[in-house]
Amino acid sequence: MGGIFYFYPMNITKHIETVFNKYLPSPFAIAILLTLTTIVLAYFFTAPPAEGSHVVEILSFWEKGIWNNALLVFAYQMMLILVLGHILVLSPPMSRLIAKLTNLVNSTSSAVVLVSATTLMVSFFNWGLGLIFGAIMARKVGEAAQKRGFKINYPLVGASGYVGFMGWHGGMSGSAPLKVGESGHLKSLMAGVGDASLVQQLPDAIGFDQTVFSATNLVLFAVLLLLVPLALYLLGKRGAETSVQLPTYHSSYQTDDAADDVGKIDRSKIVGVGFGLVILVAFLFQYVKNLGELRITPNMLNFFMLGLALVLHGNFSNFLKAVQEAISGASGILIQFPLYFGIMGIMRDSGMVVQISDFFVSIATETTLPIFTFFSAGLVNIFVPSGGGQWAIQGPIVIESALKLGVPLPKAIMALAYGDQITNMLQPFWALPLLGITKLKAKQILPYTLLIMVLGMAIFLIGLLLF
Repeated sequence: MGGIFYFYPMNITKHIETVFNKYLPSPFAIAILLTLTTIVLAYFFTAPPAEGSHVVEILSFWEKGIWNNALLVFAYQMMLILVLGHILVLSPPMSRLIAKLTNLVNSTSSAVVLVSATTLMVSFFNWGLGLIFGAIMARKVGEAAQKRGFKINYPLVGASGYVGFMGWHGGMSGSAPLKVGESGHLKSLMAGVGDASLVQQLPDAIGFDQTVFSATNLVLFAVLLLLVPLALYLLGKRGAETSVQLPTYHSSYQTDDAADDVGKIDRSKIVGVGFGLVILVAFLFQYVKNLGELRITPNMLNFFMLGLALVLHGNFSNFLKAVQEAISGASGILIQFPLYFGIMGIMRDSGMVVQISDFFVSIATETTLPIFTFFSAGLVNIFVPSGGGQWAIQGPIVIESALKLGVPLPKAIMALAYGDQITNMLQPFWALPLLGITKLKAKQILPYTLLIMVLGMAIFLIGLLLF
């Protein structure tokens, strides 16, 4: 039975990997193709202007979307969430924590439970932190097995380090929940879209108490936190275990407090930690009301992580070295954001958002719209692996459809978040940092992540139907 249980996912993942490797372009190329596709669709399916060229009008919508000030701020906020999360995991205290945790494992089963549970919890706080934390945890478990001489299923451990990415968008750094918590974001996003009377129904903001910290989301995350490690534990009992041969992982980031080429201020622990504490104190004074109301915004999260990162790194020199390493991980998606904003500009200003939302309204009900949203978000995520980019494109459609059908906005928004995050287990784009750190291949972890994706889909679909 165990052999069959393992064999079929392996066959499935071989086909998936073949398709991805042969036919799936780079994320940047996909963004370009989606842009061209949107331009063509807008030309054929939207009304031309009374005067002038339809193509020129569409291109003007595109240009306006690319340089939309509010969306560019949004892109920078999302980049900081990734970079600051990466910086935090590179700090010495975090490295020591990971080392202590890996000392607790002595088998595949104990390893996957520890790695998956901690990665899910860390990812709930910050997706950038969770992404790198899970990768390093998996790698250090492999090194511990090698050093202490016990056999493990290393690909399964690697997959466990990635499962946090199927829970990130329902967490505190989720793009959609964070943005709708900002005052005025919803109305800004929907400006010029659809019926003005519907837009007037939008609240100024939707706090975390209705999204991330809602009873529904917390219950679903708790179930995820219970069942995913349990499933991986059972897989660990069945899978083949082998000896691990890995060189010791060393980040390019290294602390060097006494470097001659660094000024005294940059090396000063008093200045570095002191300024970090100033930021944290300012954070408490500035956002104490927001915290009490569970209204967390990207700026709040980034401000807190900036102060915490400075404190944990100890001085400016170490902090900036960590920044240099972390920034490389953000480069792949940084340039994609303007392209997705251009797509949104076309869809919004040409009327495509209304057309698509009308289609969903015609085939959905109040009960089924969250389900349609979940599946469509999962599909879109395969081609648009950025949650922020996806919210920019799909957010207006979801909001418009929810308003027309009377679906609670928090539920519709979280349905998008769940769908976006679940197919990360199928789309290996975000697994690239983990694969680089663990020295595993996508085909080695995909059999397990696909099984976990099926489990996660069942959890979220049941949740959307019950609550």
